Amino acid sequence: MTFASKSLPRHNTGLYSYTRLKRTVRLGIKSVWSHRLRSLLTVLGIVFGVCSVIAMLAIGEGLSFEAQEQIRRLGSQNIIVRSVKPPENQSSTADRSWAIEYGITYDDLDRIRMTLPAVEIVVPSRAMRRDVWNLGRRVDCDVMGTVPWHPQMTSSRVAAGRFFTDFEFSSNANVCVLGAGVAEQLFPIDDPLGKSVRIGDGLFTVIGTMADGGSPTSSTAAMGGAANDGGDKGASTAANVAAPGTSPGAAQYQVYIPLSTSKARYGEVQVKRSSGSRSIERIQLSELTVKVDSLDAVVPTARIIEDLLGRYHKKKDYSVMAPLELLRQAERTKRMFNIVLGAIAAISLLVGGIGIMNIMLASVTERTREIGIRRALGAKRGDIVLQFLIETVLLSATGGIIGVALGLSVPLIITHFAHMKTIVTLWSPILAFGISAIIGVVFGLYPAMRAADMDPVEALRHE
Repeated sequence: MTFASKSLPRHNTGLYSYTRLKRTVRLGIKSVWSHRLRSLLTVLGIVFGVCSVIAMLAIGEGLSFEAQEQIRRLGSQNIIVRSVKPPENQSSTADRSWAIEYGITYDDLDRIRMTLPAVEIVVPSRAMRRDVWNLGRRVDCDVMGTVPWHPQMTSSRVAAGRFFTDFEFSSNANVCVLGAGVAEQLFPIDDPLGKSVRIGDGLFTVIGTMADGGSPTSSTAAMGGAANDGGDKGASTAANVAAPGTSPGAAQYQVYIPLSTSKARYGEVQVKRSSGSRSIERIQLSELTVKVDSLDAVVPTARIIEDLLGRYHKKKDYSVMAPLELLRQAERTKRMFNIVLGAIAAISLLVGGIGIMNIMLASVTERTREIGIRRALGAKRGDIVLQFLIETVLLSATGGIIGVALGLSVPLIITHFAHMKTIVTLWSPILAFGISAIIGVVFGLYPAMRAADMDPVEALRHE
């Protein structure tokens, strides 16, 4: 009998604690379930807060991913030098009979090649706006005069046929490679390889077609300031450029010809007419894509090129852009964007937490007599605190689960109907749900402590 009285209390204490915990949890769930509508309205703030966290981060990740991918296509070891029309020359008079000369020259190309040891390859190009014809079909597109090694430098791919060779380049051959969009519109049924198209007043033989997406670097207007050196239409190439924030499919509407052929057949002077006015512009090169031997040399080489061009150009008629710098800036912008979104979502979750605290304080007031009865029957302060904490955590966790489910579904709906890329990272739903659970504990602690601090006698007298 004495042995039993000494050994049983330790076992009974653990069983008793488990029974009390189980009873307290059951009471918390029962209290929440008995006020289902009020509980649902209470957790809506948490639901929308968690949902907004996941959805906004998914949209932000998708937009950032697309922007960074388009910058990467420009080449992390590349430097883009473009011709830019000086601002003071953008206004034209009614009749202008002299030529405005600006932009990158062949002398600039030679200086960059000869004076910069870090430079491995340079791809010069010249963009013109032209109508390309196949019988009665016409496409208004960018005609790019470039060099045979253009695809290797720009990470573009020839889908069918081939790109022009060094021999065709040196012999000023009338050959061309069509972008995917141009080939589809000019030859909707036939195979374009071996066929002839008319560009301006010249016939060119199609020797290849580019894959979808074309070349994201082959334009004078991508990523800001570019030369508007189109033909008679005088249209800017900006409308057909795959730059960050624009459609990458726009580069499909380009036609590639040898730069030597472009210079020999079309020259360097362009006459543009618009609304009765005329302007004459002389541009030798629209763009230079400079590849350096290492990532560390990108930024210093870009600055050297900027200084080198500044010595020989009286006006700022060029722009130097390093995609690596843009990529780093995009990554910094992404981090700042995530911080802003996190702050907005935290505010919404904070509002939801305040709503939970408010309803729990009201619940404590309503259940004062119940608390007094429990204390009179032997419930400890810890049991009261635990009961109300369980209720608040249950509310916030339920809101978190519903919010995660909605947050995961909203990006899918946006991708399906708005055709926007969204990326749901693993940490965003975990973070959102974790914050909602923490909010339940933090904002439920004060009402729980207030309930536990009630005097049992005064609580029993409460009506």
